Amino acid sequence: MSGPSCPNDFRHIVLRRRQDVLFATLNRPETRNALAPEVVAELARVLDLAEADDAIRALVLRGSSGFFCAGGNVGSFKARLDADPTQGDDPVAARNREFGRFMQRLAALPLPVIAAVEGAAMGGGMGLACGADIVLATPDARFALSETSLGIIPAQIAPFVVARLGHRVARRLGLSGERINGQTALRLGMVDELAADSAALDELLAQWLSRIGACAPHANRVLKPLLHRCGHEDDAALLDDAARRFAACMRDEGAEGIAAFREKRASAWRREISADEVRAAQAVPAAPAARGTLS
Repeated sequence: MSGPSCPNDFRHIVLRRRQDVLFATLNRPETRNALAPEVVAELARVLDLAEADDAIRALVLRGSSGFFCAGGNVGSFKARLDADPTQGDDPVAARNREFGRFMQRLAALPLPVIAAVEGAAMGGGMGLACGADIVLATPDARFALSETSLGIIPAQIAPFVVARLGHRVARRLGLSGERINGQTALRLGMVDELAADSAALDELLAQWLSRIGACAPHANRVLKPLLHRCGHEDDAALLDDAARRFAACMRDEGAEGIAAFREKRASAWRREISADEVRAAQAVPAAPAARGTLS
């Protein structure tokens, strides 16, 4: 393992660090890794760790036991519905908006985020994948905006679904609750690349992480926020700032990158990660009592 070890007090996520990549594996198989409030709170802590440590090159989100994420935990809704919405802020709206703030942070995280999807990515689980920069999946993965079939709406994930799929496809999926498999998801743009099965998904994930490992880490942290600003700010002002950032990168990692290119050698930051490292990083403890054990 490279870099510092991870905190060891996570209960619902297995968090490991390999080659300065954070692997966050949702590990509540009894709920198919549903996004209960305590799970979202731990995911927010993962974002804190990734954002604060400039050495982190990428974040990988995956689910244990062959399930990515079944969406919101419907079992946790009743207590909020029983609360009186006339007494102060509506607790249902407040909790819903809290997840939206997490999604905003995930999408804005200044480093690459990869979602590796097997099994179900339903409702909020599909939204979680839409907050990633790269989505890899198996052909039998299942995606759906299933909220309307329960009489509710995909409120806080809607902007991120539209950003990934566009309005037309988001309307198709949201208004029908249609379940699509990995092949259809690839065709619609939900998924970037398919792997034949779980083992092949490990291999594919290792390939993408090695591609990211060939990129300068600080340059990636500068580029991603710049891309998020495109289309939302005046072009002239944005390009003025981009020029200044380009110059700063040139004087920083750019000097090494250009020297490596001229000398036909690997850059100092280049890292490669193997499928075996990926598998080890995402292995979950066998016994429930050991959940949260990190290395």
